[in-house]
Amino acid sequence: MFAGSMVALITPMSENGNVDYKSLEKLVNYHIASGTKAIISMGTTGECATLKRNEHINVVLKTIELAMGRIPVIAGTGSNVTEDAISLTKQFQNKDIAGCLTITPYYNCPTQEGLYQHFKKIAESTDLPQILYNVPSRTGCDLLPQTVARLAKIKNIVALKEATGNLTRVSQIQELVSKQFILLSGDDRSGLDFMQLGGKGIVSVTANIAAREMADLCTYAIQGDFVSARNLNKHLRLLHKYLFIESNPIPVKWVCQYLGLIATDTLRLPLISLTNINQQIIKKALQSTELLKIYSSSRNTSLVCNS
Repeated sequence: MFAGSMVALITPMSENGNVDYKSLEKLVNYHIASGTKAIISMGTTGECATLKRNEHINVVLKTIELAMGRIPVIAGTGSNVTEDAISLTKQFQNKDIAGCLTITPYYNCPTQEGLYQHFKKIAESTDLPQILYNVPSRTGCDLLPQTVARLAKIKNIVALKEATGNLTRVSQIQELVSKQFILLSGDDRSGLDFMQLGGKGIVSVTANIAAREMADLCTYAIQGDFVSARNLNKHLRLLHKYLFIESNPIPVKWVCQYLGLIATDTLRLPLISLTNINQQIIKKALQSTELLKIYSSSRNTSLVCNS
């Protein structure tokens, strides 16, 4: 279940800042049609930091409803308050959720033992599969391989989303965990290299706009056809780079709107829309791929706009 191209889904919003559920339905159908293997709802890219708790829960539940069992949905349930993370996790018990993605506690910078106790307590509060999420650039907190190894012994902690971009981590962790423990890349730019070293998939921002391409890339990698995977990845390199030209999800949300996947690129403060200068840079990156041609064709066939 936790393998291949897994999209870190944006949360579309209307101009007044409310969640745009019509565009969310379009996105869910787009990813199902494109071969995405799972949807991560309410992760970093989904703007979990600026949605209220009831909105967070409703977006996940609506995504499950829209998916109708056609694609696994994974809920972002992390917090820097352990009891809050437990409370949020329990909201999705018995809700047809595939698992939970739990970020390292941000801002309060716990020790490695504190991290272990945090994730252990969350896992023991539920039987839902747990995916650890390590992204020190955003949290100021690094989950080290030795701590991952300790946590991997807990029955329902089944995977790690490693978003450091540090490829040496793959072999370091593999040496310490069982073969059943799943390693996922959380960094599009190094994701293919991560998979060649033994990772099972990519939790992808790029997949928001290049879902079929990322699905095919990961399929090639899983099959061991890294020649085809690298040929495909060449066309996506500029997107991997420039989708982070400003803080995620600012750029990818703008591109989704530009390509007609969502109605507006509305974000909530303190995030603001992509600058005009960077819009031009990303347009050039899009021109280096076949995406503009694909989306033009998709509009004619109503795959994107009316699915």
